Amino acid sequence: MAYRYADVIIDISHEKVDRPFQYRIPEELAQDIYPGVCVHVPFGAGSRDKTGYVIDLSDTAACPEDRIKTITSVDNKAVTVEAGRIRIAYWMKRQYGSTMIAALRTVLPVRQKLKQLEKKKVVCCIPAGDLDGLAQACEAKRQTAKARVLRALAEDEELPYELIREKLHVTPATLQSLQKQGYIRIETESVYRNPVKLAPGRDRRVVLTAQQQQIIDGVMRDYREGRPDVCLIHGITGSGKTEVYLGIIEQMIGMGRQAIVLIPEIALTYQTLLRFYHRFGSRVSVMNSTLSMGEKYDQMRRAAAGELDVIIGPRSALFTPFPHLGVIIIDEEHESSYKSETMPKYHARETAIEIAGMSGACVVLGSATPSLESYYRARTGEYRLYEMTARQGNGTLPDVVIADMREELRKGNRSVFSGRLKELMAERLRAGEQTMLFLNRRGYAGFVSCRACGHVMKCPHCDVSLSEHRNGMLVCHYCGYEEVRRPNCPSCGSRYLMGFKAGTEQIVEAVHREFPQARVLRMDADTTRTKESYAKILSAFADGKADILVGTQMIVKGHDFPNVTLVGILAADLSLNRGDYRAGERTFQLLTQAAGRAGRGERPGEVVIQTYQPEHYSIVHAAAQDYRAFYEEEITYREFMQYPPVAHMLGVLIISHDREDGKRLIQEMADAVRRSDADGGGVPAGGRAAGEGADKPPVLVGPAEAAIGRMNDLYRHVLYVKHADYQRLVAVKDVLEAFLQARELKNITVQYDFDPINTY
Repeated sequence: MAYRYADVIIDISHEKVDRPFQYRIPEELAQDIYPGVCVHVPFGAGSRDKTGYVIDLSDTAACPEDRIKTITSVDNKAVTVEAGRIRIAYWMKRQYGSTMIAALRTVLPVRQKLKQLEKKKVVCCIPAGDLDGLAQACEAKRQTAKARVLRALAEDEELPYELIREKLHVTPATLQSLQKQGYIRIETESVYRNPVKLAPGRDRRVVLTAQQQQIIDGVMRDYREGRPDVCLIHGITGSGKTEVYLGIIEQMIGMGRQAIVLIPEIALTYQTLLRFYHRFGSRVSVMNSTLSMGEKYDQMRRAAAGELDVIIGPRSALFTPFPHLGVIIIDEEHESSYKSETMPKYHARETAIEIAGMSGACVVLGSATPSLESYYRARTGEYRLYEMTARQGNGTLPDVVIADMREELRKGNRSVFSGRLKELMAERLRAGEQTMLFLNRRGYAGFVSCRACGHVMKCPHCDVSLSEHRNGMLVCHYCGYEEVRRPNCPSCGSRYLMGFKAGTEQIVEAVHREFPQARVLRMDADTTRTKESYAKILSAFADGKADILVGTQMIVKGHDFPNVTLVGILAADLSLNRGDYRAGERTFQLLTQAAGRAGRGERPGEVVIQTYQPEHYSIVHAAAQDYRAFYEEEITYREFMQYPPVAHMLGVLIISHDREDGKRLIQEMADAVRRSDADGGGVPAGGRAAGEGADKPPVLVGPAEAAIGRMNDLYRHVLYVKHADYQRLVAVKDVLEAFLQARELKNITVQYDFDPINTY
């Protein structure tokens, strides 16, 4: 199809990125115009020639024909980083469903040009032998400030501008006067804001195992032969996947290529950055949400200018504008944080593969517990599978014990710690070894309820319970609402208003009661709010300043502490109780990753998994560290229910100010999907999905009210569509977008989520 109009963005480095302009496509350029291409267009009242980038194509004019100007030419020489990022934004818009502006904001996180930092110095312009006489002449005229500058320059002919200002107490006017007299020259140079503040360290290279070297050789051989692939490294915890990443990147840098390394949590940045910085030096930087806008802007400039070789960061680092990208590495690729929860709801894995395809780069995925999607694709030949089955340095996997907390209760143990875990913690304290206690919860209490009437304290704006914090406040972790904890039940007046205590603060208190001598650190979302807090807590624990680290998910993801020989997993089955088809997978991954933190040094490790469901297959296989056994059991369930990765799902979420408006719209959208079924047979309203073949119609689940039907005083309704062919779901999304374009929506938001990580 030949499109007639193109939406063009002018000067994308400025805030004008939020305002596209429509141009007519001349017939002779119709085959050369596509999203991302650089074009010359007449712009403004004087129709000045400007460079722009095509971001979208259309058959319909957005304004009267006589007001639409025509594209002048295509700039075939402008194969720029910006053009590539606009192409990926257009792909995201089409693939995940969002506005083009939302996609552009994602791939161009720093859109406004910021003022560059400048460094000034004062340079002496006259012979050193003349300075003393000139200084005396200035003193005779009572120009003492000038004299101080001249005498300082007699000792050093170049001085930092700020040093002269602050230490010698000299004003800018005085320095300008000296410059006019020809005595000095003020030189200015631009400097980058650098968020990496690490001292140089020794690169502790290790002798690679045969498995590690084989993977590096295989990845690089395919790349050099022009067959960049998507590779999945399935390596048990402690097998040395990071050394493989370092080896691949080292060879890429030797070929003049750059690397993006994605990590799931900002908490991992410090330890990962340290290893990469010691190997590759100052040509390594970071990109994450803790950086200032100026720091982000400068890292983008450094990357685009080819002054960086490696960028490390969570999901957003994927859009670093490297001109010669060679590899994208996604560590702990199974983590849910790689999926965006805001529009466009892209997954970093699929987006990385698309970016790599555009750049001729390869993608390396790594995990001890791969996502079912990645392992399924590796088993079916879509990805290349590499396996690492042994721990580095002849280490062994920890011994794992499952503690049945039902049995503990029958024995009269009402502590949060099982008898076995308490014994092992005491042993570690005596031996001077460290312990990690993992709890997948936050705050002082899970919820507060009345033991007399059963009333649960809930957020007045969301359909969720409030969590109790140590400061006496009840907090909603969805909208931020807070209220003071009441002494009596608001429903029946009873004094028995109590918290279900399953938070990290409560665990720390329990540790202090059992082991008063223990030095304890806590790491969760509440203790890591500041920019440097992650590094401070992890450094303190690594330096042996604490015996026990208590934390949530962030302490189990990729950290390597050789002195940790015991891991206690508390309330292991909490994540099994989510109303989500991924609950079993998430639980297995969390437990396996947590267990993998123990025994990574020379001493063997032990793990205690505390649970009320010791027979569940996720817990049994996690205790055995047996991923394949878990995969075979879980994939059977997915095949039967036609859930990802066997089939695909599209989630459609309606958020409305009025409950009835949302309910009505989601029903109309479901009807529109049924009417539009390309096979003419309609879309079945329930039953098993027809995922076995691409020619089968999609299956609708719902529409219905979301599990949390109200959040922040907004009502939520959801519809799911399942099909084996992803592109059929993209077509469904296109149908719904066209349906909504014909309607004027007020106070209603529609979001699309492909293969959702969290069901609504």
